[in-house]
Amino acid sequence: MYLKSKITAIAAVLMTTAFPAFADFWSDAGAKYKGVVLHGVTESSPPSVYIKEVLAPQFEAATGIKVEIETTSWDQMYDKAIKDMEAGTGLYDMVYIEQDIIYAYLSRNFLVDMTQTLADKPELKAPTYDDANFTTFANYFKNADGHLFGVPMEAFIKLYLYRKDLFENPDIQAAYKAKTGKDLAPATTHEDYTAIAEFFTEYGKEKGMELWGTTAQAHTGHAASWYEYYESIAPTFGVYNWGIDPANNYAASVANGGRMNSDEAKAAMKYWLHLRDIAPPESAQSTWTETATTFAAGRAAQGLIYGENAAWIASDAEKSKVVGQVGFALPPLADGVMAAAEGGTGYIGYYDGGAFGLPVTSKNQEAALLFLQFIGQNEVQPDWAVAAPRITNSATYDDPKVVAMDATLGGYYTMLKDQGKLFAGAPPYPFHAQVREATAPIFYQILTGAIGPDEGLDAMAAKAEEELTNLGYRQ
Repeated sequence: MYLKSKITAIAAVLMTTAFPAFADFWSDAGAKYKGVVLHGVTESSPPSVYIKEVLAPQFEAATGIKVEIETTSWDQMYDKAIKDMEAGTGLYDMVYIEQDIIYAYLSRNFLVDMTQTLADKPELKAPTYDDANFTTFANYFKNADGHLFGVPMEAFIKLYLYRKDLFENPDIQAAYKAKTGKDLAPATTHEDYTAIAEFFTEYGKEKGMELWGTTAQAHTGHAASWYEYYESIAPTFGVYNWGIDPANNYAASVANGGRMNSDEAKAAMKYWLHLRDIAPPESAQSTWTETATTFAAGRAAQGLIYGENAAWIASDAEKSKVVGQVGFALPPLADGVMAAAEGGTGYIGYYDGGAFGLPVTSKNQEAALLFLQFIGQNEVQPDWAVAAPRITNSATYDDPKVVAMDATLGGYYTMLKDQGKLFAGAPPYPFHAQVREATAPIFYQILTGAIGPDEGLDAMAAKAEEELTNLGYRQ
């Protein structure tokens, strides 16, 4: 599913091509560290596989410095990186930093200040590397002084995918019109999305097809479901930043000025639970991985899918049964949400991504800093963007290879460039993991039906405030 065969093929081509630009810098800079072996840990995702199979060998050829990248599961990646940095063992020279965890890492002083280090050691500064080349997504990895603590290596939005072959089928259009009185088109409201989901689930049953009306990232014991609700569902109802208000003593409950258990939050939860109930049966055990494979298998008519997966679903015939049949749209929204996003007071969905950072515990900081600059160059971005769809450097959008890929994907990169500003990353909470873990057990009880959605969200809001009080944020 991660385009590994495609990436491997591209790697074979690229490794036969020289990297002549500023070759003297890389060979001269790397000479001092010849024989050094750098170790990195990251999630097994398309961009990370590309680093492992393409960029790491290129860097070794240019500098003589070997790079070993360990790709693993999302939870193992965090466990290994955090334990290494906490213990100070220095096993890893590069760690993957997801956008939502950077604030916790900064608060614990886990990472090297790249901006300051390059200023202090100008001999390490590559002539082809410049922070200004990154898109504004890089701002998530900066501190209050504007110093960069990670090189962005993936960035994408979570989009509304729909099956064009179904939505544009005249017979299906007529049947939908007869049933609902409306034309079949990508939904712009929750009501229309629900109607479409219900229609296609019933249609699949009537026709004896393995087809349902929507995906649902609704695992009953994995954080992916918690993230789907708080990052992708609640914001479309106008509930932002998990419903916590830092400016109001970190209130979460409505009683104290928060919105975690607001009427809008409860409506969002009931909407999502209903979609889960009419989604494919695997949805109750689906993370971000399984929703992608479900859609790629042709089992859902529509769904919210992370961009890194949306691209291969739309383009990789080896992995997807719906190549050429995928449309992209913005998620359905409640009244006022688009206006809030355009005005900068809200957002319509999740802007995800990550960076490679340099732990302060690394024993090879200078060599690792060279590698991080190498993967941040404009020169390596276009092939990376085509092989493992993501864009972190502004110039990449205009590269001919990427323009061609954009056409293949039906304008995905154009949407990322032009409408990415309507999406947002996770809120800047150093307590991100603690509040998630404190509230997740109650959240899973809502999913299993052990507690009702209204009562569950009330309990989650109270638990969030309790945890924030224990952590010293709420007074």
